[in-house]
Amino acid sequence: MTRIAVTGAAGRMGGRIITLITETEGLSVTGAVEMAGHPRLGEDAGYIAGCGDLGVAITDSLEEALADSDVLIDFTWPEVTIANAVVCEKLGKGLVVGTTGLKGEQRGIIEAVAKTIPVVFAPNMSVGVNVCFKLLKDIAQTLGDGFDVEIVELHHNKKKDSPSGTAVRMGEIVADALDRDYDQVANYHREGMCGERTSEEIGMQTVRGGDIVGEHTVYFIGMGERIELTHRAMSRDMFARGAIRAAGWLGDKPAGLYDMQDVLGLN
Repeated sequence: MTRIAVTGAAGRMGGRIITLITETEGLSVTGAVEMAGHPRLGEDAGYIAGCGDLGVAITDSLEEALADSDVLIDFTWPEVTIANAVVCEKLGKGLVVGTTGLKGEQRGIIEAVAKTIPVVFAPNMSVGVNVCFKLLKDIAQTLGDGFDVEIVELHHNKKKDSPSGTAVRMGEIVADALDRDYDQVANYHREGMCGERTSEEIGMQTVRGGDIVGEHTVYFIGMGERIELTHRAMSRDMFARGAIRAAGWLGDKPAGLYDMQDVLGLN
């Protein structure tokens, strides 16, 4: 049995993760965390999630939530995730990071922590998206340099980071498959007389509006033909299900930095 603690336990994502854990054989909810001062502190995490009392009270102490847990599933904010990762390292607990928007230095901290504990860190926990990652690598390697690559991502109007971590990872995968430096070839902005498109650049365009859960399309555009690989998220449950799958997989793994490709056996 893998025992799991969940951050943001009174929120929409945390509640879905808790509910889905209770529906998954071999997993149990043993800790639930919320920010200090949250009005739901002390209440039963299962009751708040809508799946019935679990005997697990929501606390603002991560150490308390991890006392009887093996793994923490963290969907919060970059600064909070980094602080939580340090606590997990200190206590020797596994960590699944679903937080997006982490910068270079923050990623470095996650990598350092993974030398001591097992960590699954992925820009997108969706099983379908990670299959797309694998397909993108195969498509780019097969097509080579003869096709222009453009990426368009759509999300709801409350999303704070742009472009999405998933879109950036897609760009990195394509760039690596084509032996390019993503940081050098990514083009986030075109306006006015910006000149012709170069053959190596990877365009990245962002759309924000309404309640779009998430949509990513990678265009491979050649002369007289075009390939479009699209993933559309219809529900945030896909992120929760992927994170739960990762937590169950991580339960008996040694220290190291893993991603969903490892979880799904795609590497």
